[in-house]
Amino acid sequence: MVESRNQTRKVVTCFTLAVGVVLQSVALSYGQTDSSLPALPGSNHPSTRLNEHRVALLDSRAWSAEQRSIAEDYVRSGHSGNGLAVLLRVPELAAAVHPFLAYTSHDSSLSPRHREILILRTAWLHQNAYLWSHYASPARSAGLTSRDIRRIAAGSDGGGWTAFDAMLIRFADELFRNSSVSDATWAAVSAEYNVYNQIDAVMTVAEFTTLSMVFNAFGVQPDSLTSDRLPSDIPYEVVVPARERALTSPRIDPEEGPGLNVSRTIGRHPQLSRVWGGNTNYVNRGNVRPSMSPLLPHDRELLILRIGWNCQAEYEWAKHVGSVGRAREHGLEPRWIAEGPTFHRWEPYEMALLTAADELYRDSTVSDDTWNELSSYYDTRKMMSIVMTVATYRFVSMTLNAFGVQLQPDDEGFPTL
Repeated sequence: MVESRNQTRKVVTCFTLAVGVVLQSVALSYGQTDSSLPALPGSNHPSTRLNEHRVALLDSRAWSAEQRSIAEDYVRSGHSGNGLAVLLRVPELAAAVHPFLAYTSHDSSLSPRHREILILRTAWLHQNAYLWSHYASPARSAGLTSRDIRRIAAGSDGGGWTAFDAMLIRFADELFRNSSVSDATWAAVSAEYNVYNQIDAVMTVAEFTTLSMVFNAFGVQPDSLTSDRLPSDIPYEVVVPARERALTSPRIDPEEGPGLNVSRTIGRHPQLSRVWGGNTNYVNRGNVRPSMSPLLPHDRELLILRIGWNCQAEYEWAKHVGSVGRAREHGLEPRWIAEGPTFHRWEPYEMALLTAADELYRDSTVSDDTWNELSSYYDTRKMMSIVMTVATYRFVSMTLNAFGVQLQPDDEGFPTL
């Protein structure tokens, strides 16, 4: 039903665009009130976390040969468990996630201590019990004590940290809340980190943001053999400066040569660049490789543009309006997407998609009402791909903003509302 409607739907935009709703500009700051934007991440705390699996675990006795092969890769990198048993419901998704998960968990240029601080702080910010329980043990192996792990939940002002450890916690907090990093925090991190470390630090927070959103929405529960749980007696608090203006020059200069600015920026880190594209490949190649994401381009670009708008990632927006996503060719008017789920007479399934993107941004999960509404239009594979699309482009937005990836002269930027 959704497919046939999307394939024939032609959006007539001329008269609608002439009827504008005057809204406060979002160009100067991300902390202001604007009815086209959802509330900031973590501001709706405590948002509900599921206490049972929403997407059922796939019993290992039912695994195909392909699924068993993928599982062997996960087990070798220490990532067996409930997360794997859910992802394997879509083998192509599980295979896409693993390379960068393994890299950020074990192989990045960060020290094990710094890596685990960033991972656990990100899990705490998103209130993801599965990742917290899974990574507490590696954190102890990296030299963090049980008391240190509790202090990660308490934040940078909890005492007992070195100045740089505290800065890393604030670094994760800013990326979570603002989808970017302030100049002062970037300078402090850069005083100790080289370009590989800088890229890996951002990518670690971004990757575990994606996984937190996915596992929260799917209801993935801690493995029974783990004993660490999110501390329930530590107040949830995120205190960061308001987001600064978008960068007008790159923090990490892209490599010389042809190609997209984002690819040439990631190319500054050759080891990472070989593994970082798995999630985006899954999301974007479904229209040319049926074994990848089953979402139609209309639905995919609707979700990507909405999360890009929420994160105020103008480069992402420009590329998916333009040469990468070609949103208008799929029957989408970008301005309507910026205005949100209540500003245009969307079809019910489109409104549910936009609402899911807003909830994942604000709450790092999808509410029962929205999940049930979407489930009336989409099967489990597509539901999982909806969540993965939003979570992946939250990752992309954070990295683009933090690195200062710049638009090209002919890119179409944000609309003025």
